[in-house]
Parts: sequence; structure tokens; C-alpha cells
Amino acid sequence: MNIAFYSTLPFEQTWFASYTNHAITYIPQALTEQTADMAKGHRAVCAFVNDDLSRPVLQILKQQGVSVVGMRCVGLDNVDQEAMADLGLTLLNIPGHSPYSVAEQAVALLLGLVRHLPEASQRVQLGNFSIDGLIGNDLHGKTVGVIGAGRIGSVFARIMLGFGCNVLIYDIRHNPKLIEAGAQYRLLSDLLAQSDILSLHCPLTQLTDHIINPQTIAALKPSTVLVNTARGRLVDAKAVLDALDAGKLAGYAADVYEQERAYFHYDYSRKSIADDILNQLRNHPKVLLTAHQGFLTEEALQQMARNLLNQFTFYDSQQMIMVTKASMC
Repeated sequence: MNIAFYSTLPFEQTWFASYTNHAITYIPQALTEQTADMAKGHRAVCAFVNDDLSRPVLQILKQQGVSVVGMRCVGLDNVDQEAMADLGLTLLNIPGHSPYSVAEQAVALLLGLVRHLPEASQRVQLGNFSIDGLIGNDLHGKTVGVIGAGRIGSVFARIMLGFGCNVLIYDIRHNPKLIEAGAQYRLLSDLLAQSDILSLHCPLTQLTDHIINPQTIAALKPSTVLVNTARGRLVDAKAVLDALDAGKLAGYAADVYEQERAYFHYDYSRKSIADDILNQLRNHPKVLLTAHQGFLTEEALQQMARNLLNQFTFYDSQQMIMVTKASMC
């Protein structure tokens, strides 16, 4: 099967080439209305987290002969699934690849922020070995609120329990194993009021869009640290910046940003960044921001490549069986 891989990062080619007999065209550009015609001649498209899979784009793909779209990410908030069904396109995705990668990224960001690790490292590189102003906080004994306890959120919750934290969870489904491990489920209002650390691990839906907003921030303690490794649109970034400046929030650690599509995974070190909110986040002393790299571990990439390409292979074999049966009739 010919597959057009959009938003291809250089390191991905090695992983996907190791697990496939398919003919892959690696396209570094993101999938948009302007680039969708590059899929011409391919039966399949493989897209990533910041690609555009809205109805207009899917219509172009259909016209180019594409019949199946595979998503090499967990979330599907950038896919118009109703349009997929209307156009008769098949959607493949990986519902969970190495949840440890993203959960551990959340822990790393949290520790880096509360222990001032970026600043401490910069001082040492400059030959400044003073530790004035680097007083941090223990995680042990803190109350950690987790919004969304799916595969990633559950792993994060267990790690926090291992740190000796009191873990509170808000989710529409209760996981008995997490309760047995010591976590407690709470109403959202109670969780917000009690959390010293609040970590987001829920999918982006109409209900969770800007779940962190001026109202929910006001319900937090001023000493609360917010962590987001899920989706940028879960957080009203302007409201977070205002709260940080007003002393109503202690810190923000994130691997995602609402308008990240234009910048994340590209090198802008010699280019102007026009996004004022992004610039404020990058330069704020109480913010630790990375560019959506939570998935970026060898284990996660291996699972992603193997699982998704196996799905493409299975889809291809099923189509061949259908064609064979039709020709025999």
C-alpha cells in the first residue's frame, strides 16, 4: 500500500521503515487544504497531532483516491469523524502507545518546575554555583489532582502515589484498581479546592475545552502548580498568565499549547515568533514549557510504528479479500 506520511519528523523515518513493507512517502509539511493534493497516488494517509483533518481536507483526500487515514497519535480531536463516515473513509488510530512516556514527561516537567532545574542548570553552565533563590518544594505529602484517569492519567496517578502524595481524581469513570492503590475520586469542585498540584490528562472535547479558565483558576489555591501534557486547548493560556502575574497560581508546566500547530516541531531559533502568548509563556519565570515531546521515547515510537503499520497491513489484507470475493461472484 502507498502511504503518504504528513508532518514527518526526521527520526520517524527510521522507526517506520523498520516495521513496514508498505511504500511510504515522507512529507515534512503538515496536512492542510493547501498540501492535501500531495497525497495523490496514495491509497492511505498517515497524519499527526497538528495536521488538519477537517471536512474540506478530507474531501480533497477522497478526490485524490485516499481510502484510509491512520493517526499516529492518541487524540482524535483534529479529525472530523462525521465527515470521515460521510465520505466512506476508514480511520485507524493507536488508542494508547506507551502511556508511561507522557506520564513520565508530566512528572519531569513538574519536578523541573518546582525544583527550579532549568535555572539551576543554566547557572552551573555559566560557572555560577550559588543556590540562592532555588528553594523548591517536596512532592511528598502534597495533594495531587488528576483530571482524566485513562491510561496516561492512571500511570501518572500511580507515580504520584509512589512519591507519597495524596491523589484525587476527577473522571466520569471510576477505576477500582486506582482506588485500591490509594487514589480517591472527587467532584471537580472539591478536587480544584484541595489540589496542591493539578495535572491534566483528559481528551479534548466540547466539555473539556478550556476546562482551565478564569473561573476554575479562581477555585484553586494560589500555591497550586498546574501541569498539562494532554492538549493545549484544555487551558486558557492568557488566563493562566494573568493568574501567575497576580499571584493566584504558583506555576505552569506544559508540553502543549493551544496554538502550537504553527510552531511546535519546527526550528524558529532564527525566525521571529509573532505569537505574543507563546512568547510570554516561553519567557515567564514561573512557566516550564516543552514543545509536545511527551511521546518522544524509543519505547513509545517503537510501539507507535509497529501498531499503526500492523493496522495498515490488516486493512490492506481485508480489502484484498473483499476484492477477491467480489471477483468470484
